[in-house]
Amino acid sequence: MKNKEFIAFASALGAAFFWSFSFIWFKIAYLGYNPVTVVIFRLVISVVLIMLIASLLKRLQRPSKKDLGLFALMAFFEPFIYFLGESYGLKYVSSTVAAVIVATIPLFSPIFAWYFFKEKVKTMNVVGLVFSFIGVGLVVLNGSLRFDASPLGVGLEFIAVLAAISYSVILRKLVFKYNTMSIIAWQNLIGIIYFLPVWLILDFKDFVNRPFHPEAFRAIVLLAIFSSTLAFVFFTQSIRKIGITRSNSFINLIPVFVAVLSFFILNEEINAQKISGILVVVLGLFMAQIKPRKRSKKQKGFEVHNA
Repeated sequence: MKNKEFIAFASALGAAFFWSFSFIWFKIAYLGYNPVTVVIFRLVISVVLIMLIASLLKRLQRPSKKDLGLFALMAFFEPFIYFLGESYGLKYVSSTVAAVIVATIPLFSPIFAWYFFKEKVKTMNVVGLVFSFIGVGLVVLNGSLRFDASPLGVGLEFIAVLAAISYSVILRKLVFKYNTMSIIAWQNLIGIIYFLPVWLILDFKDFVNRPFHPEAFRAIVLLAIFSSTLAFVFFTQSIRKIGITRSNSFINLIPVFVAVLSFFILNEEINAQKISGILVVVLGLFMAQIKPRKRSKKQKGFEVHNA
């Protein structure tokens, strides 16, 4: 294996690992702060870091006037709707359940691509989707086929999934006009504008009255630095060297990482059925990528996702 390829694989693995930690850090952040407070501070810190890095590297591009509407719509789906679904969902379900549901995002993308752009859906996409749904069922249902996880939490996480896919549809129109760091910087900045009135109405009073919580705030800082900033830097580096499809295969490992981390850090229960479900989900995700497809640049842009 060439040295550059090894670095690319290590970068993709590092990005997946940091994104896995985000499910853990969210839970810790909730010990001291409400969901919208966690998200808005995460976005503020991330925007400052990304814009600083992009400016130093001279990679920060300003959106043109005709693209501002697309950026605003894209940011509405993610980070706004996506983070609302994911963060509030994590209040009702375990980190493992949330990670498994969110990990199904790449499987739904071909269906939306077929509907909106008339792209062909491969047989392995369908097979992978079926396998992953079976796996999700094993994770969220108990032996009596009743919800082992909160239906509300599961529903909120699937709202996040749909928001992420809608985001990808909009992103397809921008991904070849702007570099990744610029896209993430501007969408997070616009996301702050969306979240600000929600935060002022729902969480501001509670935030002011609550005492400072060092452990929870540390988790927010870690979320911003590693999950919202460095993970995307690593993932972008990986995409440049080995492409989107091979880089995305590492993201499929997120549910496995989260299950292990949740067991050791959060003491979350993990039984044989959940382990089986996670393995089935991961199998389905990899099955959907067994045959690399020749893709145009537009098709490649559809897969870029802010986790």
